[in-house]
Amino acid sequence: MTSRNHPGPTPSPRRQLLCLGAAALCAWSGLSHADTWPSQPIKWVVAYPAGGGSDFLARQIAPQLSKQLGQTVIIDNRPGAAGSIGTSLVAKSAPDGYTLLSGDNGAMVFNHAMYKKLPYAVNEFAPIGLMARFPLILTVNTNSGFNSARQWLAEVKANPGKFSYASPGIGSPHHLAMELIKERTQTFIVHVPYRGTAFAIQDLMGGVVPMAIIDSAAGLTQMRTGKLRPLAVLSSKRIAQLPDVPTFEELGIKGLDVSAWQGLFVPKGTPEAITSRLSSEMLKALSMPEVKNRLEDFGLEVTPSDGPSLSRFVQQETQAWHALIKERRLSAE
Repeated sequence: MTSRNHPGPTPSPRRQLLCLGAAALCAWSGLSHADTWPSQPIKWVVAYPAGGGSDFLARQIAPQLSKQLGQTVIIDNRPGAAGSIGTSLVAKSAPDGYTLLSGDNGAMVFNHAMYKKLPYAVNEFAPIGLMARFPLILTVNTNSGFNSARQWLAEVKANPGKFSYASPGIGSPHHLAMELIKERTQTFIVHVPYRGTAFAIQDLMGGVVPMAIIDSAAGLTQMRTGKLRPLAVLSSKRIAQLPDVPTFEELGIKGLDVSAWQGLFVPKGTPEAITSRLSSEMLKALSMPEVKNRLEDFGLEVTPSDGPSLSRFVQQETQAWHALIKERRLSAE
């Protein structure tokens, strides 16, 4: 038995050299992997259908990222189960820098409070950085009779339960945004969830539902052409694409700076050298005028950040939204 004063026999010089050699080999192997990355095409998983805002964002950045990295970045749409299918696929992927994920507030924040059980956990990912925000807008059918946000607020307050609103689905940022509006204005509006933004907008334009929370990427064209009427934006200030539309803050309703957002994530355990380079390359891609201008024309707010900033942001969002979900007893099951 070895005591504190007698630590036992000293390893032979040969054994010490072997141990040092093994450690050096492991360190060299890790450095070599990071140094040669990327040496093959990279898959970027979007957990929503092709043609939507999430898909558009990834497809605008991917070609520029491919150019900078010298490898093809392939978009892989894996929709379903409120983003859980694509998100869990990335969580189970090898942490080697060859699988990326567009993670939003639905998958990274809301789902963990809306579902009792999920096939993934937030701590299975390493954040690379925030990419963009999708401003949210209270929008009505042009024949709904609502002509201003103040009139809308007066009527929904005076008629609890009379009106309904559409959302792209239970647990979407659009759904949670309207629940926050209802909480702040003490109103009751019936939720009508759809299977995607396109279907919600279709029925909103057709007059099946009188109102909805629409993100700028999905509905800006219809708003600009007069097919839909925007009443108020859920941002701290007016958005450049709709300069005449007031904020809820201007109506005296505080704390409604809400958006749908997208960040870039990789599986946890991805080497730090790779995550660091991915973050810097993503920031560089988002700063390119041709990329930034296309995203802004589509109605997005380019809001790049690094990995630690995104991690803190997710924690802040989780604390705030989980409290609201619990208070309003919301569930997707």
